[in-house]
Amino acid sequence: MIIVDLEMSGMNIEKCGIWQIGAIDTDNPGDTFLEEARVEDEYELLLQETTPEKLFGKTEEQLRDKNKQSEKELLEHFFRWAKKSKVGNVAGHCIAYDFSFLQQKAFKYELEFPFSHRTFDTHSIASAKYLELKGKLLMKKDKQGMISDMGLSNVLEFVGMKDERVFHDALGDAKLTAECFIRLLYGKNLLSEYSEYKIPEYLKKGGAQKSN
Repeated sequence: MIIVDLEMSGMNIEKCGIWQIGAIDTDNPGDTFLEEARVEDEYELLLQETTPEKLFGKTEEQLRDKNKQSEKELLEHFFRWAKKSKVGNVAGHCIAYDFSFLQQKAFKYELEFPFSHRTFDTHSIASAKYLELKGKLLMKKDKQGMISDMGLSNVLEFVGMKDERVFHDALGDAKLTAECFIRLLYGKNLLSEYSEYKIPEYLKKGGAQKSN
């Protein structure tokens, strides 16, 4: 299955664009994808509560570099790579955003979309597993009321890991998400680079059914 992560210039699907795609095939973990495109002039940078330098280690000038490939070329390369997978579904963390961007941009450029409309989301899987083990959902108070607190950092903690990177990148996020996905579903390690992080007993097959 393809685990995908996108880096966008913001979360507004009409005003923002995709500038980096990272992905990994869990059936063949050595097969990964990472490419960048320029942020097109038509798109805005609408990053929330931070700057490109702090989040990605890149300036706006670097993100808009005319020497980089176009967004359309990036999508063409990614879709061609993804078609090799034997599973037509895609997974990710809070995958709805990424999937919507991929669909909308594929429609914009009249590209054949290689994925089924059904997706797998580590947020939902981790939340269901947390509820099973602890008898409650992981929630927090927000201006909108009580909302889920199962962000990627908390999913990582739940599966016995942590993110020690300085900057975000799409392949790094995809790998972390893939490791979480396999640990949550099968209670085992996927990538050797994360083997130092021990899998909690409650996720292992035959482990404790309840965790307080």
